[in-house]
Amino acid sequence: MTTATRIGRSFASLSALLITALAAAQQPAPATPPAAAPSAPVAAPPVYAAMITSKGTIYLELDATKAPISVENFVTYAKDGFYSDTIFHRVIKGFMIQGGGHGTDMKLKPTRAPITNEWNNGLKNVRGTISMARTNAPNSATSQFFINTVDNAMLDQPRGGAAYAVFGKVVRGMDVVDAIANTPTGRSDGMADVPKAQVVIEKVQILPGPPAADAPTLKPSAPSATAPAATAPTTPATPSPKAP
Repeated sequence: MTTATRIGRSFASLSALLITALAAAQQPAPATPPAAAPSAPVAAPPVYAAMITSKGTIYLELDATKAPISVENFVTYAKDGFYSDTIFHRVIKGFMIQGGGHGTDMKLKPTRAPITNEWNNGLKNVRGTISMARTNAPNSATSQFFINTVDNAMLDQPRGGAAYAVFGKVVRGMDVVDAIANTPTGRSDGMADVPKAQVVIEKVQILPGPPAADAPTLKPSAPSATAPAATAPTTPATPSPKAP
């Protein structure tokens, strides 16, 4: 093979490589797969609980689909017996009733770590719903909760980055909630809006299913309460629920 032939073949091979590289460069880049759509909340059956108080029994349906963290938190405290002999320490008529943190001695009980605020779950602070109480810090809720006695749309508006997380509702026993809301209050241990006659949470029991239609609610010894209208409070500067 002559030198000219070898040079010719090498040139032909190099040209072929360059053509192949150029063709590859002109091919469209592989398409980037589309981002996965946000997953829908995992459907979970509701959790039912009976909150047995000195005024009567409040039955709750907890939304484990839309508020799984808050529901698991509440259920854990309930099963641990944490809520037994705690009180409704803050009651504001025409607003809400709050409890789940102070013992009958008015002292705060030690709690587990705070949980993530699930306020943006589509549930609203309307009459009969139960929500997590907290401090001004969005993710500071521990054991305390409150039950709305009227529609509190202001609590659905984020302030400081978050609003108040609803995690369930009263399905039976609003007469008990209203009786608690109508309890005369005053100051005690440096706190305002404390019921003058203690309203004690004797126990929170997790139920196997929804309560019976005739499940007992208001205790006979407790006077009946007239339910307030389901409207937002009109009094100015209504304090927001707090938790330690």
